[in-house]
Amino acid sequence: MAEPLLQVKDLHTFFYTEEGVVNAVAGVSYDILPGEILGLVGESGCGKTVSALSILRLIPNPPGKIVQGEILFEGEDILKMDEDEVRHLRGNKIGMIFQEPMTSLNPVLTIGRQLTETLELHLKMDKQAATQRAIELLEMVGIPEAKQRINDYPHQFSGGMRQRVMIAMALSCNPKLLLADEPTTALDVTIQAQILELLTRLTRELGTAVIIITHNLGVVARYADRVNVMYAGKVIEMATALDLYHNPRHPYTLGLLKSVPRLDQIRKEKLDPIEGMPPDLIHMDKGHCGRFLQHELVCLRNLMDYLRLAVNCSPRFADEAGQLLTVDSFPVPQA
Repeated sequence: MAEPLLQVKDLHTFFYTEEGVVNAVAGVSYDILPGEILGLVGESGCGKTVSALSILRLIPNPPGKIVQGEILFEGEDILKMDEDEVRHLRGNKIGMIFQEPMTSLNPVLTIGRQLTETLELHLKMDKQAATQRAIELLEMVGIPEAKQRINDYPHQFSGGMRQRVMIAMALSCNPKLLLADEPTTALDVTIQAQILELLTRLTRELGTAVIIITHNLGVVARYADRVNVMYAGKVIEMATALDLYHNPRHPYTLGLLKSVPRLDQIRKEKLDPIEGMPPDLIHMDKGHCGRFLQHELVCLRNLMDYLRLAVNCSPRFADEAGQLLTVDSFPVPQA
């Protein structure tokens, strides 16, 4: 079996604010193999983006700080590297598609300059070769008249086209790992499919590993090999995409799937959303899982169904402390 390209072990990233310490990422662990697509899903504010930014050490300090854990890329701990070593990784071996293209692009530099800078720095291309490669990248992500548009500024592009420029920048150096933070949010459905197919082709041809952060469970179902479900700064369920959709085991995962419209079912009622709000990551308490747990208990026929779920959930079902549950340690609801 191939060695993992990336291993995240017990990662804790906190933000120190006047109101208190925000436990944005609280003990996340996972790995990804070369050529694998890993989906990271969950509600807004559950820690998906912060965990990805932690990989590249892009957490603003202050107020943020990576306080604990290991991030092993090709066997080397990124958290122990100096700034020059990390800078060599960014945009070269590890690319990232940021969530907000308007704030991620420099408004006073042309699109061409922002693309060629990375190529000249990491791949040591001359200006002419870098410009030609930048044009090819823009054409690859579907920007028409790329040769003329390369001299335009970000404000001259639509939101969707700026997103495509960000994708071109992330792919420019053929990275070994691509962190895609909602890469298709601003794109229409046709371009979404083209970009996702492009990312899939990269994994096959170049062995690029991709971490897709998304709210779109349809994207995860079609393109991801494995899925991590996050809630309150923790990974609460890990499974292959096939297992997650055919046999979801955590109540929160069940809640996410129930809140998605189904075209294969007759619409009789309103969607079944997860009630309430995500927990306050400053004032965490042991009762925060009750938000979705009690909701799902209503749907179970009896206590034996609940216990049967507990048996099936081992070892994929974790408690609030991140410990895997066994049938003996599984919490039994009170009548």
